[in-house]
Amino acid sequence: MEVLGMVLAGGRGKRLHPLTKDRAKPAVPFGGKYRIIDFVLSNLVNSGIYCIYVLTQFKAQSLMEHLQEGWQMSSVLRDYFVIPVPAQMRSGIDWYRGTADAVYQNLHLIRRADPKSVAIFGADHVYKMNIRQMVEHHRHKEAEVTVAALPVRLREASQFGVMEVDNKWRILGFEEKPEKPKSIPAEPDWALASMGNYIFATKLLLETLEDDAANAQGTHDFGMDILPRLVKEGRRVHAYDFRENRIPTPLKGEEPSYWRDIGTIEAYYEANMELRAVDPSLNLYNQSWPVRTVSYGDPPAKFAFDEDGRRGMALNSIVGEGTIITGSLIRNSVIGRNVRIHSYSIIEDAIIMSRVEIGRDCRLRRVIIDKNVHIPPGTEIGCNSEADRKSYFTTEGGIVVIPRKEPRSAVP
Repeated sequence: MEVLGMVLAGGRGKRLHPLTKDRAKPAVPFGGKYRIIDFVLSNLVNSGIYCIYVLTQFKAQSLMEHLQEGWQMSSVLRDYFVIPVPAQMRSGIDWYRGTADAVYQNLHLIRRADPKSVAIFGADHVYKMNIRQMVEHHRHKEAEVTVAALPVRLREASQFGVMEVDNKWRILGFEEKPEKPKSIPAEPDWALASMGNYIFATKLLLETLEDDAANAQGTHDFGMDILPRLVKEGRRVHAYDFRENRIPTPLKGEEPSYWRDIGTIEAYYEANMELRAVDPSLNLYNQSWPVRTVSYGDPPAKFAFDEDGRRGMALNSIVGEGTIITGSLIRNSVIGRNVRIHSYSIIEDAIIMSRVEIGRDCRLRRVIIDKNVHIPPGTEIGCNSEADRKSYFTTEGGIVVIPRKEPRSAVP
């Protein structure tokens, strides 16, 4: 096997609370149809990497169900698989102590597959990436480790793991959230931030993780421990410039190497809102690099007249399958699957997730409504910030978040 994929999908996503109250961050819905984890899995599969283990941990039930329903490959093709791997405490009584420990506790899977390289990627971001190009860069540089790197403004770099590189982008230093980040050679206003995506030569990965596990000290984390150690030892650790990455035939307005950190409610909201554009930076309609997910076979969305002749409309919005909008107006919103919106309501700049029901005569603005929620008739949200803060979870920027409820039926 050339490349084995290991996806780290155990993130708690504390800054995305309450969307992560009952689920891991990679399981959070996005774009009316997808989950965050669909993006890294689509990138791997589109790049020809079909052997993938997904390492889960915190509140993983929703994520496990999604993988089972949408990412099972044919059992006939034994070398093609996406398999979730729950934390099993194989090396002791502890759960995963860090990203490196998560992989270490599953070294038996790597040994069994016997790949030339291991692609270790996170599941916390929304992005499009041709990982095959990073693999080729890794091979061309004869690197032992390659780290995907995203240039960020020097004044913002202290929020990230920052790499110091030479003129050939060999990594000379690696520091998590430095007070004084080093700039890129010939680009003094920019620093190189780690994207948390790595390609390792298998032999080096096995040896390094075994040594790290034997050390009682440290955080057992790739960014905090593993990479700084390998750089200090003089191993061939290179950075891969994500700006050079290209997906096939990007559409008008589409970023050929799109990446967004959606670690906060505000960032998550804005990334969803970007999708409404005619020519968005992240184009979900580009069939040359499809974003794959569960296909439920839901009926088409429907826009219906009510008994008073009012027409259901959605303007500059995304509307998921199975949704029915009757006699109401939707503007600048992302609406998920099987949503029911009754008459006389106006919804603007909102994210409505699947199986939500909105009663008659509601006014909703700048709100995120999670799954299975029922909004009573006459409800107003986003119209009075003081009232919203008393009744709902509200961010500093005024975005109201309504947590999900338990499903009232067996609809998937």
